[in-house]
Amino acid sequence: MTKRALVLSGGGPKGAFAVGAVQLLAEAGLTFDIVCGTSTGALIAPFAFLGPSYDAALREVYTTMTPDSVFHRRGISAALYDDAMADTTPLATVISKYADEKMFAAIAREYNEGRLLLIGTTDLDAQRPVVWNIGALAASGKPEALQLFRRILRASAAVPGLFQPVMVDVELDGRPYQEMHVDGGAIAQLFLYPPSIEAARILKRERQAYIIRNARLDPDYAEAERRTITIAGRAISTMLAASGQNDVLRTYFISQRDRVDYNLAYIGTDFVAPEKKGEFDQPYMQALYAYGYQQARNGHPWHKVPPAFANQPPGTTF
Repeated sequence: MTKRALVLSGGGPKGAFAVGAVQLLAEAGLTFDIVCGTSTGALIAPFAFLGPSYDAALREVYTTMTPDSVFHRRGISAALYDDAMADTTPLATVISKYADEKMFAAIAREYNEGRLLLIGTTDLDAQRPVVWNIGALAASGKPEALQLFRRILRASAAVPGLFQPVMVDVELDGRPYQEMHVDGGAIAQLFLYPPSIEAARILKRERQAYIIRNARLDPDYAEAERRTITIAGRAISTMLAASGQNDVLRTYFISQRDRVDYNLAYIGTDFVAPEKKGEFDQPYMQALYAYGYQQARNGHPWHKVPPAFANQPPGTTF
């Protein structure tokens, strides 16, 4: 029996692309033994993990979301005196609505059947990635577990500087303190299980991985205006794009090491985006959802190698 992993990357509102692709995979009858999510992918991951019965709720979230359902803007003084430029209390409300006791209990049942739901955050204090085993948390029976699950989801989507970080209570050597957790994409925008674990130990027999990158992987050419803020912003976006491309390559190398059948989807150059009217613009997200669904339906998006290797001659090894 084939064992499968599903990897969902960050990408903010572009997560609507993954939602379309995931829903087509569900309709095709594919189930996943491991689901790994980062940032917006972390918000999608529990729905994808639980399968078709949660498809309608997932589609609702990503095709009706508005900025007001995600954050409240703060004033310019927040750059100096607050922990972020926006308050994500509305997002916490949305998370609490869907990440309820019923969902948590379902995740626990699947974990007891041997399936894994992994979500990545960044411990900003320690500058290290943290991969949370949500199934183990759900099966723990601890009264605070559900609230921690919600906080993990909110933390994984907390873009540093823009959205509030999430403080997580921990204990070390018998002393309580708090860790500051933010978007897992600060370190890795996607991950195919921790690389220290060989797939043969958790994905026995035939193995497949479906990696969905909620972004384009070709250069996004734009002339940068000669102004400090513009240049700095362009440099940051360049670093993020390079980081995402490197994460795709890393997952490819891990899959080759572990002999996992590699399937990569990303937003192609053929996607014609409607004019965006700000972040979390509904027409834009609905178009991305339809694009992801249709591309998966036509069998187009699943690339066997990352774009960087697409034109390599046969027999090339790395």
